[in-house]
Amino acid sequence: MTPEILPTRAVYGPGQSVAIEVRALSAPARLVVRRLGEMVITRPVEHAGIVELGELPFGGYSVELGDLRTAVEVTADPRSVLRYGFVVDYRPRRDLSAVRDNLRRLHLTGVQFYDWAYRHADLLGGGEQYDDALGQPVSLATVRDLVDACHDVGAEALGYAAVYAVGPQEWAKWEHDALLTGGGTPYGLGDFLFLVDPAAPDWLEHFRADLADAVTSVGFDGFHLDQYGYPKRAHRPDDGLVDVAESFCRMIEGVREQLPHSRLVFNNVNDFPTWASAHTPQDAVYIEVWKPQLELGHLAQVVTRARAEAEGKPVVIAAYQHVYDKAEAAEADRAAALTMATLYSHGATHLLAGEADRVLVDPYYVRNHIVEEPTADLLRRYYDFAVAHGELLFPASVTDVTASFAGDYNDDIDVHYGDADVTQVAAAGTVWRRITQDGSGRYVLHLINLVGQDDTAWDEPRAAPGDPGPATLRMRRMGPDLPRIRWADPDRQHHLVDVDLSVDGDYLSATLPAPHLWQLVFIDPFPHTSRGA
Repeated sequence: MTPEILPTRAVYGPGQSVAIEVRALSAPARLVVRRLGEMVITRPVEHAGIVELGELPFGGYSVELGDLRTAVEVTADPRSVLRYGFVVDYRPRRDLSAVRDNLRRLHLTGVQFYDWAYRHADLLGGGEQYDDALGQPVSLATVRDLVDACHDVGAEALGYAAVYAVGPQEWAKWEHDALLTGGGTPYGLGDFLFLVDPAAPDWLEHFRADLADAVTSVGFDGFHLDQYGYPKRAHRPDDGLVDVAESFCRMIEGVREQLPHSRLVFNNVNDFPTWASAHTPQDAVYIEVWKPQLELGHLAQVVTRARAEAEGKPVVIAAYQHVYDKAEAAEADRAAALTMATLYSHGATHLLAGEADRVLVDPYYVRNHIVEEPTADLLRRYYDFAVAHGELLFPASVTDVTASFAGDYNDDIDVHYGDADVTQVAAAGTVWRRITQDGSGRYVLHLINLVGQDDTAWDEPRAAPGDPGPATLRMRRMGPDLPRIRWADPDRQHHLVDVDLSVDGDYLSATLPAPHLWQLVFIDPFPHTSRGA
């Protein structure tokens, strides 16, 4: 067995005792638990097994045992964040132990059960064992076992359901609800599926009942409600005009009425229609991005818009890394790392990893990519980092203050490099700088290293990062006490460490090490003031 430490759950709720599983310990070592870099627990570990830590205050924690690393989150509301994964393999009697491990390893709080159903318009019509609409074998016993596996580690199981798709076999029953082009042709997905008005009363009644039956029969905690991004407007065979955004919203409201306690996640394809659906009674704002949103800056804009509409819901971006199918693993890993850095630093999580060892490279999740060991290590580092620093990244209270604090006019907080320019937007060859403030008045400086890159595409092979050299951070003092400044990096320094400060009148400065791909700098201007985290 490979040496490893894993939390016993993907996330811990109120009153739950935190525990760490230690595997294949070669020699006694000291377990260290930190919150935002501060040590909160340390204890010797003599042998492999379960180390009980008891109840911990709400927050994210880094955990280390010698060279082994993991993270832990304790939250008052496990649905306040969605670290989203996926499963696609429902063959009879498959071994699920590696899936359970990966849910814990990457701290996945929600799992999309992609294409588990018999047919798009008849979820449970295949009996206990069947081939899905594209010929993949499905055993409902395996689906239920996977649901149980999620529950065993504190994750929620979300069944995939297309909200308006009907296959050829069922089309005659539903074509009166068709969404039609201007010329009268039904919208569809090739000749494989046809689209209906998702809010048509008879369709919605059927769809809601199908979902409710799946909760009863399979045990799902909720549903991933999918669409394809089109049409925006259409007409029906009865000549009724359909604003599809409005229909989606009525559909979500109808499903919520049917399933008041289920976790619902609707897919806003290319941001359509986030401006409307974000205000419906669902549990996340989820966006699948496509052309023309090809640059890192586009991802930042999408997340910023989504958070502005989200009303406190977590934001998840599905940005499929096709790059793994066309580039060397190291080049693809750098692309994925920059994508995650962009999303995390702007307050969103990334649907990327799932099963036991896969990442998404295609919208048909069955066509996924088996990761190599360096990719598995990268995913673990970045997912651990997001959990351990989540309270600085994801709360709705975190807001962008870059334009108010940085630059010569403001002169409050900024950084400078001897060998690279600093920019407020993602630009090739620069260090991309962003400053946020949380609800208690603390600041985070995000530094994403684009030195050495020829462009900022998020799904293209990325060169090895250039070296901008160390940075000089300059900050205006905000009171008589000195601030506390610490930095961390998912690739080079997994927990926050302090930097030395130099004072010059009303200003202070600090030297930061060169960023690798993403460096997080945590600035507490009033470290000796008592307040909540």
